[in-house]
Amino acid sequence: MMLSLSFGSEASAYARHRPDYAQAAARWALEFAPGSRVLDLGAGTGKLSAMLVALGVDVVAVEPDPAMLAELGRELPTVRALPGSAEAVPLPDASVDAVLAGNALHWFDMAVAGPEIARVLTPGGILAGLWNVLDDRVDWVAALEKVSGSAAIGPRDTLSSWRAATAGLLNPGNEIVDRFGASEQAEFPHGQRRSADSLVATLATRAGVLVMPEPERTATLHEIREFLAGRSETSAGDFTLPMLTGVLRARRLRR
Repeated sequence: MMLSLSFGSEASAYARHRPDYAQAAARWALEFAPGSRVLDLGAGTGKLSAMLVALGVDVVAVEPDPAMLAELGRELPTVRALPGSAEAVPLPDASVDAVLAGNALHWFDMAVAGPEIARVLTPGGILAGLWNVLDDRVDWVAALEKVSGSAAIGPRDTLSSWRAATAGLLNPGNEIVDRFGASEQAEFPHGQRRSADSLVATLATRAGVLVMPEPERTATLHEIREFLAGRSETSAGDFTLPMLTGVLRARRLRR
């Protein structure tokens, strides 16, 4: 199974356990948008769409996975939700003022998606990716990363790896340089209340874990659970998981 297509098998678990996004991050992403029409591209179960609805913008969601799209419809029945992908967006030219992608931009084939995103954006419109990342400047989080392995906590899943992995996604030299200006990054604190059980359930929705053979998946999650049981920060009930929402944004050129 392709990693990008693995989430639909656990769509309801994804909806329950994946974190939302920091409102400050979404506001920063939309700061220079010329209007309030926003496309949530690769919308999944609607985690980012829900945040955008709360901010009062006009949201349309596009998602390629039928199971994820169905879950989005159940969670957000008032949001216009369409089947489609970043490489084939089912919207007219210049029909949105911003395109946001929550934990999804790295899945896009930018050689195809870049021109397609530029097509649906108005001149001066915003393209932004948002990622929820663990704050590995905190000792126990850094230790959790080592125990969990790259399948559960991989590229872009911690602050340090996110900064490195996303810095070049929209930079000059790639396929969309002639359509977008230079990109910029920012991070916003976004701690999440978790228990050991709910954190294990969250990590179980990671793409690398979803595609593991069942014995390996069970062993990995058991090792994570044992680690959490042995740490003072996480062994006595609910705790705050130190997280941030990282944002990468660029503006469509007006030419």
